[in-house]
Amino acid sequence: MDTNKIAVGLDIGTTKIVAIVGQKNEHGKLEILGMGRSKSLGVHRGVVNNITQTIESIKKAVSEAEKAANYKITDVTVGIAGQHIRSLQHSDYISRSNFEDVIDDVDIDKLKDQVHKLVMLPGEEIIHVLPQEYKVDSQSEIIEPRGFHGSRLEANFHVVVGQISLMRNIARCVKEAGLNLIGITLEPLASSDAVLSQEEKEAGVALIDVGGGTTDIAVFKDNIIRHTAVIPFGGNVITDDIKTGCSIIERQAEILKVKYGSAWPSENKEIEVISIPGLHGREPKEITVKKLSQIIHARVEEIISLSYLELRNYGCEEQKKKLIAGIVMTGGGSKLKHLRQLTEYTTGMDVRIGYCNEHLASGQPKELASPEYATAIGLLMTGLNNLENYKNKFNSTQEKETQPKVETKKESVETEKKIKEISQKEEKKKEKKKSIFSTFQEKFIKYINDTE
Repeated sequence: MDTNKIAVGLDIGTTKIVAIVGQKNEHGKLEILGMGRSKSLGVHRGVVNNITQTIESIKKAVSEAEKAANYKITDVTVGIAGQHIRSLQHSDYISRSNFEDVIDDVDIDKLKDQVHKLVMLPGEEIIHVLPQEYKVDSQSEIIEPRGFHGSRLEANFHVVVGQISLMRNIARCVKEAGLNLIGITLEPLASSDAVLSQEEKEAGVALIDVGGGTTDIAVFKDNIIRHTAVIPFGGNVITDDIKTGCSIIERQAEILKVKYGSAWPSENKEIEVISIPGLHGREPKEITVKKLSQIIHARVEEIISLSYLELRNYGCEEQKKKLIAGIVMTGGGSKLKHLRQLTEYTTGMDVRIGYCNEHLASGQPKELASPEYATAIGLLMTGLNNLENYKNKFNSTQEKETQPKVETKKESVETEKKIKEISQKEEKKKEKKKSIFSTFQEKFIKYINDTE
């Protein structure tokens, strides 16, 4: 086992905490080495509200994954979600002193770093700065600006923002559980990596991740992230409605939802009755399957309507912004019976349920392809991609440093005159050249350490 090629995704959800250990095989598919799962006791709607319970839940899931994988977990990639997450569109630009030099990573990172310095509301921090289209001088709608000549580089950005105190709580829980937080990403972005294809992202697609505490939305068009949103309702709200409507305890309500629940009441008959055991010798209660479906339908219809409102806010009804690939639903809540049909009926768009089969190597447990593990699988993929990017940059740097240089006598004299200047320029580039992720990561971890 090559431990340098292993990553860990840690999904801290409202209903469950999942740790997945894995690596890529020679075909680029995921080999899951081990998985751990525990009930999430200290998280409500994606936000930590009990530090101690969350730490214990993380430890339990990680310990289970370690035993299954026979691997000591130290570094994890964690997802961020919750109703405190918001997004905004922003345009920014930089002026380049030497327009004869081609635009490279240094210029792009300088522009992104400038966006990271935007002043947010008190207590907020930027999580992601996601570029959409670039503009070089008067030429617009550029997807890849590297190699262009120009004096002004401009771009439109999708900026994701969250409450720093709530993010700090997640980081503290991970740290107190004895783990290093090496990666942070927005959960709907992680889920999209796990269940969406490149063709869907190109054509236009909306991912709706129905979790336990929240419903996360991510919209892609032309292979670019266009819109993100978080709706503060999920599967737990449906369970609460059943609990209240039937006057039963939460555990019974969850069983009813999973076993007999349906989002389409007309599919059930009045004569179909469910008997629910009474408490402490009390008489059992009876409820019709139709009434149960009516309770579920009311809440699910609200979640779908709010989700569709976000898609309309993006502009999905405009011809240019039309989502040809429709909607992909994932998350544990997407397993609810007839949810796909109700979503199609309400939105008028094509809908499918998102599974992770495409990225898993053959022979993996079937349960891992379930929509409820989409976020955890996506976080694992993010961790593995970060490892690959780091290694590629490191190897590229090593090759450049060791590559022999063959010159003529005349070229050698000219090089000798300029070698000091070039060397200094390269050093400055290396100092400036940082990825979006590493910039945010360093700032975020430094903030955590400074405030503890």
